[in-house]
Amino acid sequence: MSEKEVMQVVDESMKQDIEQFNKVCNNIFEQVSRDVVGMKEVVEGTIIAMIAGGNVLLEGVPGVGKTRLVRTLGRVFDLPFSRIQFTPDLMPADVTGTNIIEKDESGNSVFKFQEGPIFANIILADEINRATPKTQSALLEAMQEHSVTVMGTTRKMNEPFFVLATQNPIEQDGTYPLPEAQMDRFMFKLLVFNPGLEDLMSIVTMTQKTMEETADAACSGEQLLKMRKTANKIPVATDVLRYAMILTSATHPDSEYAAEATKKYVRLGASPRAGQALISAGKVLALIKGRFNVSYNDINEMAKAVLRHRLKLNFEAIAEGLTADDIVARIIEEVESKYKGKK
Repeated sequence: MSEKEVMQVVDESMKQDIEQFNKVCNNIFEQVSRDVVGMKEVVEGTIIAMIAGGNVLLEGVPGVGKTRLVRTLGRVFDLPFSRIQFTPDLMPADVTGTNIIEKDESGNSVFKFQEGPIFANIILADEINRATPKTQSALLEAMQEHSVTVMGTTRKMNEPFFVLATQNPIEQDGTYPLPEAQMDRFMFKLLVFNPGLEDLMSIVTMTQKTMEETADAACSGEQLLKMRKTANKIPVATDVLRYAMILTSATHPDSEYAAEATKKYVRLGASPRAGQALISAGKVLALIKGRFNVSYNDINEMAKAVLRHRLKLNFEAIAEGLTADDIVARIIEEVESKYKGKK
């Protein structure tokens, strides 16, 4: 599909949907900025993932605003919000819920399912790596299939449904690293850094007045689902789609498209979910920027958030002090030079 053909797909009714999309998006960013200072990339990434329907892992040291951001998003999106504080003694039933015994009208004992905190639209999994693997696994089905199975009965989650998790990369005592299967279910991994001087001054000034969030609702669940449908309709040129898939394949050391950095530093590459995430996120980003089609730059901008937690680096990368972001940057540079705009 050429760029000319792409533009022909955008009919008049779709243009109206896109205008509404941009209007709601601008309102969302405006309201979030009332409670969250700085963190532009993190805020944008989280909102893109939520519109695209993905889960987000926020990684940063304590006190940088991860939990406040998620609470604010719960207010702005006007959706039922639930916070789960993960600790080593948390059990799976504390997350999913369980059957309890109650008396019915006749006085007989019957089982009744008591929903756990996961039955909300936005789930804040705070310090997710502090829970044991057994409890972490309680989230796996909900994150991928949007359902929970307890004692043989499967219950669907209300849509839209998101898991926004936080973890501290420094503190390792009493933590349990997330397994690969669960990491892969996060659409994005976003890094939250300490604020700069100006942002720090703004944070302290704001919190001296009040610690409460002041953001207003800017988007309902129904609007969010409609925005997702609008984004899904955005066409992707064949060359851009191929570029995104080559970028995903280039993270595998045994692929014919493997980048030199991959062959040298990567043990395990990204799964097909990464390719899906690149395209879904690229569509949302294109709309936010006011375009009706996905560009190569949209794919590149989303690449680090999509790939950084899906790459397993080898000992050589660790010994040289390289991060996953360093490797992804090298992969993008090589794939761009070899395949961008080429059949």
